[in-house]
Amino acid sequence: MPFDGRLVSNVGVLAAIVESGSFARAADALGLSPSGVSRAVSRLETRIGVRLLDRTTRSVTLTDEGRRLYAEIGPLLTGIEDAFTQTAGASVAVRGRLRVNVDAFFSSVMLAPHIGRFLDRYPDIFLDLVTRDQLGDLAGEGFDVAVRFGQPPSSSLVSRKLLETRTIAVASPAYLAKHGRPATPNDLVSHACIQVRNSQTGQPIEEWDFKRGRKSLAVRISSRFLLTEAGTLLGACLAGAGIARLKAIGVQELIDQGRLVDLFPDWPGEPYPLYALYPSRHLPAAKVRAFIDFIQEEVIA
Repeated sequence: MPFDGRLVSNVGVLAAIVESGSFARAADALGLSPSGVSRAVSRLETRIGVRLLDRTTRSVTLTDEGRRLYAEIGPLLTGIEDAFTQTAGASVAVRGRLRVNVDAFFSSVMLAPHIGRFLDRYPDIFLDLVTRDQLGDLAGEGFDVAVRFGQPPSSSLVSRKLLETRTIAVASPAYLAKHGRPATPNDLVSHACIQVRNSQTGQPIEEWDFKRGRKSLAVRISSRFLLTEAGTLLGACLAGAGIARLKAIGVQELIDQGRLVDLFPDWPGEPYPLYALYPSRHLPAAKVRAFIDFIQEEVIA
């Protein structure tokens, strides 16, 4: 049977009469005229084929058929009300499954150390964190939000810029003690660099770009080590396996601790913005707002 919105509306009028005890009070509660309430009940009785209410000048009571019907529909109406309440609560209550799409660098290097605090802050959240190279179809695959480096795609997604960082060339003190420190980006051709694949094309990145003022420099690196995973890249660099190019925001603490050295502070690499992306500008769920706020306050602050 096709959905009949008028039938549901008329059932709602019947429920208002039963709960309030009169046509007049039901009309006030629903914002209708008493005649409008009466017509709604008449339409419902005509549709069903039985009388549902006994009406006198002093009272309104359900007939036997009306009581049976109301006993069946009462729990359904309560369920509908609860569903609306829970859904409306999603705009203010941080709870439920939060499905997040992130790239490997952000996930392993920046987010992972803070996840425990996020879960402690929001005990009613179930975090479903998916790490992948490509953004994919955010809405079609059921993601609530994505956090990604790089310019966002031209799409209907809402994008919120969180920060902008640059790539930098770094090495561990152990590597520099063994191989010496390159004086300029051009010296990288004689050093062991850790090579990564372009996440879009899958091809090895063979040139590193540097900028100083208006001057740009593209250096073809020398490498015997190719990988794709950001966590392994950072770990190998810390262990002295070679020089790596990484996003400054993710390794600044390691530089401050002396565990990595920024080789060319006067020659930063290309800029990389960090964006939060989500499917709709209209009333994003509280869990989405809470996650983005947490990223800004705790992860990149």
